[in-house]
Amino acid sequence: MNTTLDIARSLRMQPLEVLFETPALPRFELPGKLATVYGGPLGFAQPRLYANFVASLDGVTAIPSLPQSSHLLAVGNEHDRFLMGLLRASADAILIGAGTLAGSPRTRWTAEHAYPPAGELYAELRRRRGRAAQPTLAVLSGSGRIDPRHPGLSERTLVLTSEQGAAQLGKRLPPSAAIVPIGDQPPLAPRVAVEALRAGGHELILCEGGPTMFGTLVSAGLVDELFLTLSPALAGRPAGERRLSLLEEAAVSGHTVGTLLSLRRSGSHLFLRYELPRR
Repeated sequence: MNTTLDIARSLRMQPLEVLFETPALPRFELPGKLATVYGGPLGFAQPRLYANFVASLDGVTAIPSLPQSSHLLAVGNEHDRFLMGLLRASADAILIGAGTLAGSPRTRWTAEHAYPPAGELYAELRRRRGRAAQPTLAVLSGSGRIDPRHPGLSERTLVLTSEQGAAQLGKRLPPSAAIVPIGDQPPLAPRVAVEALRAGGHELILCEGGPTMFGTLVSAGLVDELFLTLSPALAGRPAGERRLSLLEEAAVSGHTVGTLLSLRRSGSHLFLRYELPRR
């Protein structure tokens, strides 16, 4: 393979078109094919907490009545799945809530599950960075009411819960999952959850929780970056059906203004990367 386009075709994808990029962003040593499809380097200062969402043109990010509604909102865009895998491959831990776990009954929070064709490349990225084969899945559940048979718990998993939740779970979790009590009873402070992950050596945390968890983290000033895929779909808000925006149940300061770090395009989809002010 001698050209950029040839390398991208090995993943059956065109490279993302880079419309804007802030100079001198941190960069990892990405395997060449990943860098080609992404349209350049990707990296993070550490420690860092970043989130990834897809939103419709009218601002819908989740439809609770539909399992894995984010896939529908992305209308099958391959680059959205590729980027999800790349962000997972970069992370030390992936943070979700009990609602996300229940709403994604077949999901495994690994890079190759997001985009299987690039699985070997994601694994190579983790090897180059001296990371474990899979990021740690961190499930935040104050009550401990989660399904211990969920396939996502078969990987490296931490259940961040209360003493009450730990008693609820007992010894029902698979051997791959460990309970980490971070409070006496629900609700649990998001800062305590992030601090517990940091104490365990997880410098880069990817939030794949829903809009309520994201809103809580933003309100607490804990989110450093947001990756937002803007889909050309219109989702609507029919009467009697709950459809969620990016932030739910959150009070955000008027000074919470993002700074655009990069903008990429795939057809009619836009891929935005913002830095958020952190308190």
